[in-house]
Amino acid sequence: MISREPRIAPGRLRELGPINWVVWQVISRAAGTADAHLFSTLGRTGGLFRGWLHYSGRLMPGGKLRRFDTELVILRVAHLRGCEYETDHHIRLGKRAGVTPEILERLRTGPDAPGWSDRERALLTAVDQLVRTRDLDDATWSALAAHYDEHRLIEIVLLVNQYEGLASTITTLRIQNDH
Repeated sequence: MISREPRIAPGRLRELGPINWVVWQVISRAAGTADAHLFSTLGRTGGLFRGWLHYSGRLMPGGKLRRFDTELVILRVAHLRGCEYETDHHIRLGKRAGVTPEILERLRTGPDAPGWSDRERALLTAVDQLVRTRDLDDATWSALAAHYDEHRLIEIVLLVNQYEGLASTITTLRIQNDH
């Protein structure tokens, strides 16, 4: 049985330092929680945390993809990886981007569920393939390229890998859900 206790406790001012402590406070308030555990844990890494946060922020919310598409990608990765923390956090964010409970249910089924547009189906097929094989076959790439420009194609691959890596980090460190 896998222990669900955090392997590294969330930090506070002493462990985070003043800059990361302020960042954690701001993010926690924005997320509507007293402690955004992901950030109070990763914040223990000092400048690495701020570099990661900058990179992550450039993908989401600062990316060129439509916010709805971004949330579809993140929620599908979270589902495939069984990452409850990522799922819970992005259900709230996804709702603001138009992800309804019906869409969430379709996301759990995947790209073969009825109701997806061709663009959404191509996007979700790419997510599934990247998570499962770490690559895209030519047919999947062509389907995706029919809907997205080169910038967004690169961004999709980076976004999937960012959130898959984050899911792995959350799982490995046993980061607890926010309350």
